[in-house]
Parts: sequence; structure tokens; C-alpha cells
Amino acid sequence: MSDNLGKVLIVDDEPSIREILSLILEDAGYNVVTAENGVAALDILKADWDFDLLLTDLRMPHMDGVELFERAREINADIEAVIISAYSDVKKAVKAIKLGVFDYLQKDFDSEELLLTVRKAIERKKLLEENMVLKQKLKNKYKFEDIIYKNEKIEKLCNVIDRVAPTKASVLITGESGVGKEVFAKAIHKRSKRKYAPFITINCGAIPEDLLESELFGHEKGSFTGAISQKPGKFEIANGGTIFLDEIAETSPFMQTKILRFLQEHEFERVGGLERIKVDVRIIAATNKDIAKAMEKGEFRDDLYYRLNVINIHIPPLRERRDDILLLAQFFLNQFNQEYDKKIKIISTEVMELLLLYSWPGNVRELKNVIERAVAIANERDEVVLPRHLPIELIGENDKADRDYYEDKKILSLAEFEKRHIINILKRVNWNKSLAAKKLGINRQTLYNKLKQYDIQ
Repeated sequence: MSDNLGKVLIVDDEPSIREILSLILEDAGYNVVTAENGVAALDILKADWDFDLLLTDLRMPHMDGVELFERAREINADIEAVIISAYSDVKKAVKAIKLGVFDYLQKDFDSEELLLTVRKAIERKKLLEENMVLKQKLKNKYKFEDIIYKNEKIEKLCNVIDRVAPTKASVLITGESGVGKEVFAKAIHKRSKRKYAPFITINCGAIPEDLLESELFGHEKGSFTGAISQKPGKFEIANGGTIFLDEIAETSPFMQTKILRFLQEHEFERVGGLERIKVDVRIIAATNKDIAKAMEKGEFRDDLYYRLNVINIHIPPLRERRDDILLLAQFFLNQFNQEYDKKIKIISTEVMELLLLYSWPGNVRELKNVIERAVAIANERDEVVLPRHLPIELIGENDKADRDYYEDKKILSLAEFEKRHIINILKRVNWNKSLAAKKLGINRQTLYNKLKQYDIQ
């Protein structure tokens, strides 16, 4: 007998039922202990709380199965439970499910139904445990300021940030829309000596050109129609801190000249003013445009580019860092659970599969929106993110042919799921490791390490 599949405590006041259940589960490879009533079961749990599943009768003398589960959870908060009964008791079943019982079976079940239910209950417990470990790693290991990652490309960028943040150097952050450029800019600010001073964000592409100059540099009273009082600009407000100029490539040649002058002299005049105002502000700029092409077309000044691009940080799209997808999804799940007061514990295997197969044209921002939507539309009793919580475009993009490998829809551990996903990708590219690494969003060495880790031949 092997205890690899899990440890089960069977509780029933009928000896024949205990024996039948024991034979079925032991024959399947489970480690089984039995008890004739709830009091005896609690004594066993107190002596050995390392059980995965409580399989208990509903109606028993002195203590019913629901009460037993409640008291068992006081001893072992992680134990799963399946309640069985010869009677149809809807109210008891509803109460049991609300308390967290995994399933409720009537005693006319067959052995296959029992084994399937037991397997899924134990798999859920193990997946919940792995998610708890993942949450701890999110707190301790896979977080750099607010950057969530385990991808090596992102790790290298975090190392760059750590080195350049304490300096005064200007930084240009490039990457597709939605990759998290502002998150990286904030990380630089928080790691700098300016962290207690203001961090000011302005989207250059969202403000009309005739207002952008005033927004950045401020204006004097009467300098234009509607200027009824003096107003400081963002550069003035950010004195001592950092200003983040998002979508810098959307600015006009005139504004580019004004920004260049500030970078050269660290001073400016308000619109309609003559006083030269000197401030100490670090500029971090960002764009999703190809700056090289913009310079070739004369749409962006070369000299401004070189002033801004002292340090360049290029953030790869999410499709090139797929090993971060599930980590980010869990992070957003935790975040939106708090925001929406939900208690969704895990992401189902089917959803993991869909998240990993999707191309993510909207990058991290799109992933965040998808998880927020899933949490928002889930009902109060949902504990698992399921495909029905996802938008149709996410499900529709991945046709059945791409998912044939995942025909077994049981809940897998994260390690098991990662192994299967790697094998599936390798098969799809005819075991071309370079191409597989690219599709997985990791480098070849990381892929080789995972092949060794999971003993994939």
C-alpha cells in the first residue's frame, strides 16, 4: 500500500460500510485510517493531524458529519471533507457545502464516482497548499517593489534598476502598450534617494498640445484666456522628485524643444512668465513607439532622444515572459479578492491552460483586466476561477486542436501543470528546444533546467 495518493480518515458507525470504503480506497493506493464515530475521529486527528481528507457519514450518534467537519477544521484547517449519507437531506447538504465541504454523496454511489470525488478533493487540497506557497513567494522572492516576476529577462531589468536608481541619470522605458512601464518607473523612484519626494505622472499623448506646455511648466495669471490665476506646473510640483513622461513620442517638436532645454539647463519659465525657475527633477520617459523610426521620419528629435536615453529599459511583452503569467494571475487574484471582498482561492487547470495559450496583445494590463473580470462576476460561493469567468475572446482564440493534450481536466498541482505544458509545447514544435523556449518565454538554459527538474526525456 502506498500513501503517495493521500491520507484519508473514514468515519462511519456501520462496520460494513467502513470496511467497503477502506477496501476501495486502499486498493486505489490511499493510506486509510477508520473511526466508528466523531469522537474517535477527533482523537485520531489530534494524535495525527496530517490527513488530507475526511470521508464521513452524515448521520451518526452523538455527532453528525457536518459538526465533525467543523471540529476537524479546528484541528487541521487544511483538511478537505466529503460527506456521504443514505438519506437525501438538502438542508444539511447546503450547509455542508457553505462550510467548505468539498462534496456530498448519497450512499448509492459507485466506486468510480467515489474515487473520482476523493481524488479531486485531495488534489484541491494540494493545489491550495501550493498556492499558499506561491503567495509567500510573491511576498518574499518574486517581487521587486511592485514588479511581479520570475522571468530571467525581468530579473535582469530589476538588477539594472537597482544599479541606476540611486543615480541622477535620465531613463527611457520602451515596450508595447500595457507591459507596465509606469510600474517600472515607480520602482526606479522608490529605489532612488528621491523616494520621499513626489512622483508625478503625466500622459503626454492624452493632453492637447495647447494645454501640455501649461500642464508641464505652469502659467502666469492672464497668460491666456482662462488663466485667472498663477498655476505651478508638474515640473515645479515634482521638485526634488521624479516626473514620468509617458508616451513622450506623442509630443510636438515645440514641446520636445522645451523638454530638451529643461534637460540641458534644469530650469524653465512658466507660460507667460519671465522668471526662470530652477528645480531638481529626474525625468523618466516612456513610449510604445519605435523611436528609431520616429527619428528617421523627423518626428522625434535625435538630441532629445540621446538626453533621455542615458539608461534604456526595454520591457518585453507578456508573450515573451510566459513563465510570469500564472504568477501575475495569482497576484491579481489576491488583489481583487480584497477589493471585491471575494474568497476565490485557486485558478483551475483549464483556466491556467487558457492563460498560457493566449497571445496577450494587451500584455499585463489585459491579464489584470481578465482576472478582475473573473473575480467581479464570480458569485459569493465560488472558490475557483473557471473558464465561464473568462471573456469569450480568451476562450475562442485557443481552438480545440491546441488543447488536445489537456484532455484530462482534473485539478493538477502547479508543478504537474508546468511539466505537462512544457511537454505539450515541445510536441507542438517537434521537440525543437530553441523554438520551445521562445514560445514558453524563457531562455534555452532555463528550459534545459526544467527538463532536468521534471525528468523530461
